[in-house]
Amino acid sequence: MRVAVLGLGSRGDVQPCAALALELAARGHAVTLVAARRYAWLAPRGDEDVPPSDRYGATAGPGVAFAALSVDPPAVVESEEGRRWLGSGPLGFVRGFRTVVEPLATTLVKEVDAACADADLVLAPALGAFGRHLHDRYGIPYRILHFQPSEPTREFPNPLVPPATLGPLGNRASYAVIERLGWLVLGRMVNRLRSSVLGLRPLRGSPFAADRRARVPVLCGVSPLVVPRPADWPGHVHLTGYWRLPAAEADGGIEDFLQAGPAPVFVGFGSMVPGEPERVAAEVAGALRRARMRGVVQGLPVAEDDDVRVVGEVAHERLFPRMAAVVHHGGAGTTGTALAAGVPNVVCPFFSDQPFWGRRVAALGVGPRPLPVTGLTRDELAARLIAVHEYRENAARLGRLLRVEHGVKNAADLIDRP
Repeated sequence: MRVAVLGLGSRGDVQPCAALALELAARGHAVTLVAARRYAWLAPRGDEDVPPSDRYGATAGPGVAFAALSVDPPAVVESEEGRRWLGSGPLGFVRGFRTVVEPLATTLVKEVDAACADADLVLAPALGAFGRHLHDRYGIPYRILHFQPSEPTREFPNPLVPPATLGPLGNRASYAVIERLGWLVLGRMVNRLRSSVLGLRPLRGSPFAADRRARVPVLCGVSPLVVPRPADWPGHVHLTGYWRLPAAEADGGIEDFLQAGPAPVFVGFGSMVPGEPERVAAEVAGALRRARMRGVVQGLPVAEDDDVRVVGEVAHERLFPRMAAVVHHGGAGTTGTALAAGVPNVVCPFFSDQPFWGRRVAALGVGPRPLPVTGLTRDELAARLIAVHEYRENAARLGRLLRVEHGVKNAADLIDRP
């Protein structure tokens, strides 16, 4: 088949899609990974202008074509306008879709449409409902990709809802509430784009509900060891395990630092930018000193010294297993990688599904209770770092199990199944 795999979002969203693309290509499918241009190096075709040591799976098998999107979601989040938008509160967030998102969305829809027009199958995240739009336009079958357990269940609320539980009825109702609010915010924009760019009739209601009625297969790239499969999920929703790439060879130029002392702590928040980065950087540096631990810091303006090394882009799969602990924002991709590394996690959530993953880390006994980034102080972080030894045995045990999980194979088997 000609398969288009849409990787929309940050690296934590794109990298699992690249792993799935590589597995399908190894099975003989003609696969195109569709993602922001900055992630071209994740497509292991071998002919990009990228050093072989920096490519994931570059020698692992057949190549994956790459269709570059000019719209770059992490750049939007990292921009000054994007940071103001994300910090503007509920009403400002809704208004920001018109000023920040919609001008980019027109270009995004055109580019995704061009990249997927000739596909025999589209694998797309629920965000944006691109699978349904492309099906309506071309008749292409599609599968929905989930990176957090987003199918309604009585067992826990929607991962975007802060409480850990609302009771069985409230838990299940929370999914409908989130979907309806999302459609209220995005519906008009989605239908304008369907009409003006794709030449389609407007949708009368949420595409998520329509997909559920049609029993469109859902592949959730999360381990059942981390989130047990709810008993009330229907048969077309599959919890496959994590989709992991082979680790890249690059070490970010820090091998000398790693060899020079005890295992450090990794601190990095991915594409999330704290509202006060200088304050957070100072608190992180102070916490490392107070806990008497070395640190590898990513994305924060921390001064380097003998005990702290600042890194840019680096392969987490390779780095995390060599850490004493991983401090991160709780993105789905980063959490999965950190758990597979078998070291304690300290989650400092910003928003969205990140508090959910922080709660899962604590519930599994592989890290302390979450420390929201807004409340991050050197005292609070240092206390958690000093206590990470309490979680090492559980973290190591879970990591061993996750590393032998065949999540990407399970997903590809379901795609290949008649």
